[in-house]
Amino acid sequence: MTDARRDDTVVWHQLSSEQALAQLGSDAVRGLSADEAAARLAQHGPNRLAEPARPGPLALFLAQFKNLLAAVLFGAAVLAATVGDVVDAVVILIVLLLNGLLGFYQEYRAEQTLDALRRMLSRRAVVRRDGQTTEIDAEHLVPGDVVLLEAGDQVPADGRLLQAHSAEVGEAALTGESLPVGKSAAALAPEDVPLAERSNMAYMNTVVTRGRIELLVTATGMQTEMGRLTGLLETAEEHPTPLQVQLDQVGKKLALIAGVVVTLIFILGLLRDQPLVESILTAIALAVAAIPEGLPAVVTVTLAVGMHRMAKKRAIVKRLAAVETLGCTTVICSDKTGTLTLNQMNARALFFRGRRIRLDAAEAPARLDALLVPAVLCNDARFEHGRVIGDPTEGALIRLASDQGMDIERLAQRFPRVAEIPFDSAHKYMATFHLEGDQVSIWIKGAPDVLLELCSSVLGDEGSESIDTERRAVLAQENEALADAAMRVLAVAEGRVPAARFDAGGDLTEYIRDLTFIGLVGIIDPPRPEAREAIKLCASAGIEVKMITGDHRITARAVARELGLHGEVITGAELDRLEGEALIDAIRRAAVFARVAPEHKVQIVRVLKGEGHVVAMTGDGVNDAPAIKNADIGVAMGLSGTEVTKEAADMVLTDDNFATLVGAVQEGRTIYDNIVKFVRFQLSTNIGAILTVFSAPLTGLPVPFTPIQILFINIIMDGPPAMTLGLEPARPGLMQETPRPRDERILSAGRIGRLLVYGLTMTVGTLGVLYWALQHHVLPYALTLGFTTFVFFQLFNVFNARAEYGSAFNGNFFRNGKLWLALLGVALMQVLVVHWAPLQRVFHTTDLTAPHWLLAVVVASSILLLDEARKLLQRLLFRAPK
Repeated sequence: MTDARRDDTVVWHQLSSEQALAQLGSDAVRGLSADEAAARLAQHGPNRLAEPARPGPLALFLAQFKNLLAAVLFGAAVLAATVGDVVDAVVILIVLLLNGLLGFYQEYRAEQTLDALRRMLSRRAVVRRDGQTTEIDAEHLVPGDVVLLEAGDQVPADGRLLQAHSAEVGEAALTGESLPVGKSAAALAPEDVPLAERSNMAYMNTVVTRGRIELLVTATGMQTEMGRLTGLLETAEEHPTPLQVQLDQVGKKLALIAGVVVTLIFILGLLRDQPLVESILTAIALAVAAIPEGLPAVVTVTLAVGMHRMAKKRAIVKRLAAVETLGCTTVICSDKTGTLTLNQMNARALFFRGRRIRLDAAEAPARLDALLVPAVLCNDARFEHGRVIGDPTEGALIRLASDQGMDIERLAQRFPRVAEIPFDSAHKYMATFHLEGDQVSIWIKGAPDVLLELCSSVLGDEGSESIDTERRAVLAQENEALADAAMRVLAVAEGRVPAARFDAGGDLTEYIRDLTFIGLVGIIDPPRPEAREAIKLCASAGIEVKMITGDHRITARAVARELGLHGEVITGAELDRLEGEALIDAIRRAAVFARVAPEHKVQIVRVLKGEGHVVAMTGDGVNDAPAIKNADIGVAMGLSGTEVTKEAADMVLTDDNFATLVGAVQEGRTIYDNIVKFVRFQLSTNIGAILTVFSAPLTGLPVPFTPIQILFINIIMDGPPAMTLGLEPARPGLMQETPRPRDERILSAGRIGRLLVYGLTMTVGTLGVLYWALQHHVLPYALTLGFTTFVFFQLFNVFNARAEYGSAFNGNFFRNGKLWLALLGVALMQVLVVHWAPLQRVFHTTDLTAPHWLLAVVVASSILLLDEARKLLQRLLFRAPK
């Protein structure tokens, strides 16, 4: 039935489930066939809401020229051409084109990165197709699909409920109703039932808050109720991050200062009888070089590239501002299960034949067949495609046997099961009966205290030995020791009965007596190996880690001890009894919160934020969404997390791993650090260019740069050398520093002072070389040497930007290969500008001798050497951060 389509005349809530299925040509048990689904997808299109049109590549490129500076440059080119200076006009247009291409590349790359991240977070849906339950991209849903939903899932399309098991749906996104609405599959008689009261319908982007639902899709994409409202809904925009706002303000202030200085330079030029056109072109070129119009854009690109880098490391950050906040994180509140632990029950320790055996010890344990054969055969878990299917505790026994080299399938064939007593909380054990020749072997696992009472002997080194009071006390003590180490303890026992006397249809409990106690198995969800190191890294970085779990206090304390978390353990019940300062103090001191409910998480977050902390909170369940929303950085689990939690979160960990979260915090610090490097490099060049051009006439010297040379310097400042600073690796010691305050100004008084010193150094060095050269050489030669010196100042200043406090000559000195290529490219370009005749005519340069090249390099290197001396002195006197 490929003509199935949304028919607005069909009142879906009035139809019975059977009628709705018939209307859409679907089947509740089999769903649609793959061919039918493909045909309907072609007919209806993808199941997604219309998005605002984004500019294409051409529009994005043309947008680079829709600003004041581009207009000014274009006017300068026209002016130069009008007075017959065609070469300068062409060069200015080339510079304009290069700036446009550079801006286009940055914005296009950022947009592509963000698109890739959006695709990585695409929603999934569980459907029935061809009689099989399968997971597909929610965009591929079509009318007639049968979708299976459970608590925490977002409803992917509009649909009629086929089944509802204790189901409630939160419809606030659509109707504004704050409370979840109960759902049922029963047909509703009235035709004009309001949308909010259609209890047998569920709508796109609403949330299943409780129970399970089977949903027949009736509408997708723009045909859904949410689709109808799309035109009315406010489009979510990515607001500027705090750092972008801050840098935009800095840029405007510097532009104002530059405007005043440029005006003064223009007036000074006229007073010195400089030709009018030359004065105008110089003023325009200096304005272009001095005004840091690209700062906010560079922040966007650096953040977006950083997001892409984090996504490769399994941390998908959904908002640009969250990358900034990550670097400020002072407290991480982390779930235990699956985040700090493996979420995989493993056998950790045994007591067997009178000996304790640690399975995580370096030495391999002795053969354990006598213990593992019963544990594996009295077991309903199984291996499937390399994964254990079934009860996690039973899975731990299967995994242990497999690690010991047992062929589990062959074992089951050798000892066929003929009867069983399933586990029951009343008798607290499971027993299975296996035919073994003329005997029936009885293998039992269960609670140690229960099995111990059923045993009359114990397996020792010499075989079966009678259990006396002393042995019974030893076994009870070993059980207690394993339990105190937060392990779940299972006992394993065996018995035998002649096959002739065995009655599989009788009372099987009659055979459960006079058993032989084989051993104890301690099982635990072990900490992730990398989590301990990540917690240690957090401690050195000044970040507190607080573990939050629903487990009992003893289990929580034992896991925390293994992870290296030190502090008090507080339960949710204890939090309930506290208020005011006592509550704040308890949360401040606690490292572990045990037996907590979701509302406790919200409470913990609010208290910590009230104390001035920047809090990252992890969660996976639908009830964790409020805490995640309240946190500064909400972190959802990609594997175990519900769609609602992922929607509420700022970041999604695709591997549910705590170490990934800590890695993302480090990446956040690195990104911010690299933005600071770029800002310091660009602003110091801004200041140097302004001071040099402004000071030259005041000291009786000619302006050392032509307009074209100033534009060339601007390309260095905004181009590859500057951009590659955003690709710097984490500098040494970054994670040994305390988190920066969230409201920290990127341009502190000390940093502005250092930038002024860099600018003054460039000015004094450039004008000093120019003055010396004028005493010994003609004007074009002196100007070329001064221009070359200033360009080399930028190359050496990059290294100052890389290391603000510690020495630039550190372990990362040669690590950023792209930066070295960019610096080499600029140096080679400067050689061509000075020595290649066609470029000499464009840049008004002349050949320099080798000694004078060396002079330019030596003078320019002073900016690096002086700053290294300052940092060394500062480290010796004040112990500045390294």
